[in-house]
Amino acid sequence: MAKEKPDSPTHEAMRQAAWDENTAADVQRPAHELAVEYRNIDALIPYVNNARTHSDEQVAQIAASIKEFGWTNPVLVDGDNGIIAGHGRVQAARNLGQTEIPVIELHGLSDTQRRAYILADNQLAINAGWNGDLLLNELERLQLDDFDISITGFGLDFAELDFDGESTDGDDDKYTRSIEVPIYEITGKKPAISELLDSTKADELLTEIAAAKLPAAISSFLKAAATRHTVFDFANIAEYYAHSTSDIQNLMERSALVIIDVDKAIENGFVYAATEIMKLATQDADNEE
Repeated sequence: MAKEKPDSPTHEAMRQAAWDENTAADVQRPAHELAVEYRNIDALIPYVNNARTHSDEQVAQIAASIKEFGWTNPVLVDGDNGIIAGHGRVQAARNLGQTEIPVIELHGLSDTQRRAYILADNQLAINAGWNGDLLLNELERLQLDDFDISITGFGLDFAELDFDGESTDGDDDKYTRSIEVPIYEITGKKPAISELLDSTKADELLTEIAAAKLPAAISSFLKAAATRHTVFDFANIAEYYAHSTSDIQNLMERSALVIIDVDKAIENGFVYAATEIMKLATQDADNEE
């Protein structure tokens, strides 16, 4: 069988294809390829402003996962050994007595990007959903295999999880509401304005703030915060609502002092137009005198 000449069209095409493949790989390859390495746990520096919290129970779950599966998710650090992602894993490793743990050093992130990713790494996973039927099926299969369900982060009562069986792809409302609105019966007696609230604590704070002679901006802020200490008597408020004009009733509903429509109350918020309410209430009281 005759050998093909080295400079034949076939060899040339093969060389060209190989060159194109290597060139494409060079173009697509990042400047800093990800590399896993082991570093001393004491050299890693937690982010001082890390907003993510880890309870002792959750850290114990992470530790159990590491023991069961090994290190499947290295800690992410910057060039100064500052932890970007993996604070919980680091604490779990400490609890396990580990001194050398796997890390990946990220390159090329600006300070702003680094701080943003610390948040994104935690929040993006939370934004995902579950397909209830598939989840329950997988947990049941693991249980049949005598696997410790708690290592997955779910409890043994997983069968009682509230899933409707439909897939949640993250686009639907991920926040559920369970609101119990108290029902007050109207007795027929209209209470005085002073019976609607107890502002003792708020008034004390307002007096202290005024006496402190603070800059206007911070004084205004603290005065707004002080009003949170006002205690409302919702039974009397409901009674007052029943005897009020439509204007006052509307503002009380918009302030969620009286909830007629739960969804509307949530939309409007629970604190709104207190000054207007008091003004109209005062006018109403004056008209009755």
